Amino acid sequence: MKIRIRFRKFGVMKFVGHLDMMRYFQKVMRRAEIDIAYSEGFSPHQIMSFAAPLGVGLTSDGEYLDIEVHSTPSSRQALQQMNDAMVEGVEVMSYRRLPDNAKTAMSIVAAADYRVSYQEACDCPFSFSELKEKLHVFYDEAEQIPVTKKTKKGEKTMDLKQLIYDLKAVEDEGRISYKMKVSTGSVDNVKPELVLEAFYAFLGLDLPDQRLQIHRMDVYGTALDGSVISLEEMGEDIA
Repeated sequence: MKIRIRFRKFGVMKFVGHLDMMRYFQKVMRRAEIDIAYSEGFSPHQIMSFAAPLGVGLTSDGEYLDIEVHSTPSSRQALQQMNDAMVEGVEVMSYRRLPDNAKTAMSIVAAADYRVSYQEACDCPFSFSELKEKLHVFYDEAEQIPVTKKTKKGEKTMDLKQLIYDLKAVEDEGRISYKMKVSTGSVDNVKPELVLEAFYAFLGLDLPDQRLQIHRMDVYGTALDGSVISLEEMGEDIA
């Protein structure tokens, strides 16, 4: 049976890297007594895969991992068992059964929502109305946004416009943030930092990355019918 788990990562746990998170969840499965399946062979390991690694220092409400189990309690009971085994900074939000023919989240990831916030209102070099107008010129009115991205094989020139699906400024209780939906996955993976670097370069400014907090809100994948929906919506709760 295939299971998709959504969890949030916050607080000091944002400084824990992806490999350590994998090891952490392996221990959680044992402590929570989840009947997880193991691979065969001389070195069996838990059948587990994560959708998209989260960078160190980022927080998230939309992290996903897929597992296979031999048997399972209800979604409500599994949530309680797992959260009882969690440390502060990680919380399981949903535990849902997937169709037998479902692909792993890792293989179908297509996009992700991010919120990038200034730590203080004064960190933004513009008023909210000015920022909205400048974003409109940078993104909405632009036919192309050419950028050079560094890769393991060198440098790659790409049109960022085609990989940003939504970009806007929002204000909540005086705090100014950017909300964006960008391409995510193994082929065209766009980090929110790259979007902000391109925007600040367009403005002729240096990006104050140490004054920005990046938060991933959700991750989307390509469903069997070709639609792009939240990875959570591809499963169903277990009664």
